[in-house]
Amino acid sequence: MSHGQVWRTHRQYAATAARWTADVWRKESDRRSALRAQRKPLVADARHALERARAVDPEGVTSLRHRAERELRTAKRRVPDPMWLFATKTAAALGVAGYVWLPQVSARVWVWSAVAVVGAVTALSVWIAVRERDTSGLKPTTEESALLKRLQPQHWKEHAEQRGLAGTLTGRPKLTDAGIVCAVRLDGMWTTTKLRGAEEQVRNLLGARTSLRMQIKAGKQGGWAELTLRTRSAADGDDLTWTPERRSLGIDTVTGEQVSVPLGERLLIAGRSGAGKSVASRPLLFDASEGATNALVIIDLKRVEGRLWDHRARVASTPREVVDVVDELETEMLERLAILPKGQDTWTPTAERPRITVVVDEGAEVMTAADKVPYETESGDGKTRTVNRSALPGLESIARMGRAACIDLWWMTQKPSINDGIPKQIAPQIGVSICLAVRTPAEARVVLGEDAQAKGWNADELPVPGVALIRDGKRKPDPVKVRYMDKSVVIALPDRTPWSRTVAPTVEAAGAPTLTLVKDTAPEAAPATDGAVARVLKAIETATEPVAQKDLVTITGLSKGAVSKAVKTLTTGGTIVRPLDGRLTATRGDDTAA
Repeated sequence: MSHGQVWRTHRQYAATAARWTADVWRKESDRRSALRAQRKPLVADARHALERARAVDPEGVTSLRHRAERELRTAKRRVPDPMWLFATKTAAALGVAGYVWLPQVSARVWVWSAVAVVGAVTALSVWIAVRERDTSGLKPTTEESALLKRLQPQHWKEHAEQRGLAGTLTGRPKLTDAGIVCAVRLDGMWTTTKLRGAEEQVRNLLGARTSLRMQIKAGKQGGWAELTLRTRSAADGDDLTWTPERRSLGIDTVTGEQVSVPLGERLLIAGRSGAGKSVASRPLLFDASEGATNALVIIDLKRVEGRLWDHRARVASTPREVVDVVDELETEMLERLAILPKGQDTWTPTAERPRITVVVDEGAEVMTAADKVPYETESGDGKTRTVNRSALPGLESIARMGRAACIDLWWMTQKPSINDGIPKQIAPQIGVSICLAVRTPAEARVVLGEDAQAKGWNADELPVPGVALIRDGKRKPDPVKVRYMDKSVVIALPDRTPWSRTVAPTVEAAGAPTLTLVKDTAPEAAPATDGAVARVLKAIETATEPVAQKDLVTITGLSKGAVSKAVKTLTTGGTIVRPLDGRLTATRGDDTAA
């Protein structure tokens, strides 16, 4: 390479380095200018606070003045110098150090060395500052640019008083995958709850659209709140279509993580009409009906969602079917608890006796239609009379005791209010709440807890459909975009033999588990190991006098339906007798022999 080529190459490198240095210098200068504009109002506020403290404590004998002085010093330190002043101070400091420590070096060498060192230090400082800036690569939209501008401390301070927000001041807003996040400083007149109540004033100050989700919660330190504008979602761009490979419930819109709800929990799934409860529940229903040790029971009086799953789930779609299936479930639960090994807390699911997930679709309808179901029964005098039976006591019993027997209750409703859409005996047993959009904050509190709004669980502000809040004691109030599982996908799922107490599994020679129906060849009485039968028989045998059937409900704690079935089984088998007065007594051994 010739001397001229070397010189031209050096000039190109020098020009590139100069352009890069100028660009970095300009960016760092802009950054410092923005920080100065944001933090100078904080210094002014700290000075005013110090003036008030000096007026109250001119001698400086209390901690009030000392604290105000300390806050002013901290505020001043957080305001960076302009770039030219920063470079001048650095050069002056190096010049003094060089003069003191290197007096023997010639002036010319020292000057050029100082210039080189200043340039290196400045470049290093700029590089570090640029690296500390937001490197997410997010570009604000037109809406976000306008919001970021109005969230700047100077703009906020100029307009806060006329909007009724005097005494609040924003920090530096930040654009994230979940939207815009900004800290808000609160003076002694403001609290996070009060600022949340002034959400309309905040929206007006920012000029934000009414449909934009806004979240206000306590900041990371006292005296600060955190304002979040949900202008975007971390789930944007992800394929939310459900497939066997993508089996999660949905995607966290803040963190982008996959969200799943494990089996074995008692769930409450609530949301107003059109919010997407059915779609949100389908991935969960698939998990509950998949596998040899899982079984699904659906109570659906609307006969819409249940029909999609009747090829792999037990479906009850009439009030009488609801009462019957609840009786079966309660008997199964009591039997499992009766034979649960000593020292074992929960039932171990097997292919013969799997985990059963009981899903009540639209609980408000079940509470109304399955509360008084007419049944014909034969009295002791041989006459037939009609009695009303209810499925609610059995469902409440399953909610209270079913978890130990691996029989879990999921309650779904459009009316999330106690005694309207959720029974008061079931609501306290719920472990996980999945709340889609609801109409009022009161409904959100019923589903997510009385502290829902105070902690940011604002389900009444969720978009419709397909966005939910999931409260399980671990998650933050981050919205979740639920996956979409089409009806055709549900219908195309492989068939499974629905659970029933008359169905038992068999294993083929090839080793693949299949289910076959076991039919009774004769109407024999239930075995003595049946939990409900055993409890009724024991109550009758230990009684000092004949017992009325209605009293057995109180004595045994069983539902009326379970007691009626047990009594019928025992009388058919001759274990107990019913005289003309209708009271029940156990037969003696010698009478039976005769």
